[in-house]
Amino acid sequence: MSEYQPPLEDIDFALNQVTDLASVAKLEGFQHADPDTVRDILAEAGRFFSEVIAPLNRVGDRQGSRLTEDGVVVTPDGFKDAYHKFVESGWGAAHIPEEYGGGGLPYTVGIVLQEMFKTANMAFSLCPMLTQAAIEALIRHGDDTQRGLYLEKLVTGEWTGTMCLTEPHAGSDVGALSTRAERQPDGTYRLFGQKIFITWGDHDLTDNVIHLVLARTPGSAPGTKGISMFLVPKVLVEADGSLGRRNDLRVVSLEHKLGIHASPTCVISFGDAGEGAVGYLIGEEQRGMRYMFTMMNTARIGVGIEGLAMGERAYQLALGYARERRQGRPVGGDPTVQSPIIEHPDVRRMLLTMRSYNEAMRRLLYVVARHVDFERRAETAEERERHGKVVALLTPVTKAWCTDLGVELSSIGIQVHGGMGYVEETGAAQHYRDARIAPIYEGTNGIQAIDLVLRKLPLDEGRVVHGFIAEMRSVAEPLATVDSKAAARLTEALDALAASTDWLLGRLAGGSYNDALAGATPYLTQFGTVTGGWLMARSLLAAHRMLEAGEGDARFLRSKISSASFYLDQLLPRANGLVPAVTAGAEPLMSLPAGDF
Repeated sequence: MSEYQPPLEDIDFALNQVTDLASVAKLEGFQHADPDTVRDILAEAGRFFSEVIAPLNRVGDRQGSRLTEDGVVVTPDGFKDAYHKFVESGWGAAHIPEEYGGGGLPYTVGIVLQEMFKTANMAFSLCPMLTQAAIEALIRHGDDTQRGLYLEKLVTGEWTGTMCLTEPHAGSDVGALSTRAERQPDGTYRLFGQKIFITWGDHDLTDNVIHLVLARTPGSAPGTKGISMFLVPKVLVEADGSLGRRNDLRVVSLEHKLGIHASPTCVISFGDAGEGAVGYLIGEEQRGMRYMFTMMNTARIGVGIEGLAMGERAYQLALGYARERRQGRPVGGDPTVQSPIIEHPDVRRMLLTMRSYNEAMRRLLYVVARHVDFERRAETAEERERHGKVVALLTPVTKAWCTDLGVELSSIGIQVHGGMGYVEETGAAQHYRDARIAPIYEGTNGIQAIDLVLRKLPLDEGRVVHGFIAEMRSVAEPLATVDSKAAARLTEALDALAASTDWLLGRLAGGSYNDALAGATPYLTQFGTVTGGWLMARSLLAAHRMLEAGEGDARFLRSKISSASFYLDQLLPRANGLVPAVTAGAEPLMSLPAGDF
């Protein structure tokens, strides 16, 4: 089985020729993140993740994390040592602001580091991802005492963080949660209740785990409006920062999952001993859902990376197999010699589908990250607001489109292997099993589609989405100078997307919400596919420009043109066929009575 090799050449091309990393490096505080410096950083990071983290991927899948009889969660062989090396290297804090002990790199660079980690070992990467989300929540909403006691150790990775939302009776409907928090005379709270699906809820990698828990205080409003957020450490922390006694919380069980076996998904009970788990209110009471979305939106982009990660890992494995596996003979080939299956057109179709989608996802994720950096650090409030609205528009697309593709591409990877892909020893099945959780994580992809249509399309009365479509249109004219057919396909796809957008906005304006909701998922797929086409068009233009200028490696640049041309010719047109599904309305979905299914 081939191991992971970070695609540093395409990463560099995507960062500098499509994303424009140089413009990010001009933002205040990012002057040290020039392209040459970032290139050296990523080369070293790629070595670390491929050599230290990637070899544990199969070990983690086979062994899994386990819960001992005395309630201790034990991770697979090698994970603890690798985590300590990860912490020592500082990769987990590379994009955290320097004032909090991080490396101060742009989020755009942090996204690349996350991509490498997740592709090397998705199950392992989930722990630092959630810690980073907890760090961001504390930076933005915690008080000075909380930041002073917890932030440094979370940034260094000495401690890890979690999100505790879901309960047995309250999954996507977070407002139905019932965990309660009772205020004490000393200002602390005592929490009672049970949370499920807590990713890396406990482990043996660090001495403490900091849980950010959603709960209700007495007399709070019903639904999501009455939810508060609490910091609940596994081990209580004294005023001087030292560890005290164990808090009143315990791991009841670990879930037995389809994939990501190395990631301990915990059922955690708070307050079983009777005294209640000690918690500290973050911010104000009944503002917890707003605070949680600070973590959630960061995590949603992070989960989007998992789609790319599984697609890339599956592609590398399938490509290696296709080069080595000899079966059949291509048309016109020597009838006495079996050829590598990569010579067969249909295998090439599958590999190019994987490759092109991966490149499109990579560019989307990096472009979204660039907008995040500008949202945080652009000079004027007007610029920051403008970039923030683009981030809001693209976040549900990034999360859902990329994770759906991660499942599709890892499935294609199995197909490339043929019957051997269905055998666990090849490793192809693990990527498919691991990828399947990502469309469910951090708000299912159906919820992302609802968010896109109900909340993001109406931003500024539709001006944000129409402005983004107009930006994508601006590529068609220069594209026509190098590939008129591709330019026509992009224009056709943008026209179809604009028509779908107008139809949905019209239904929302008329109060026909079920019609809009019925078309939400196909619309998100259409939006992602067209956005990918826009970015691959930019990739194609950049490769042509560099070839004409005599810059870069000609063979590599021609491969970028091939990937982009394949996407624009064979994958982008799929978006046009989604218009009827987007605009069909609710009647086809609602006409069959529930009892007749």
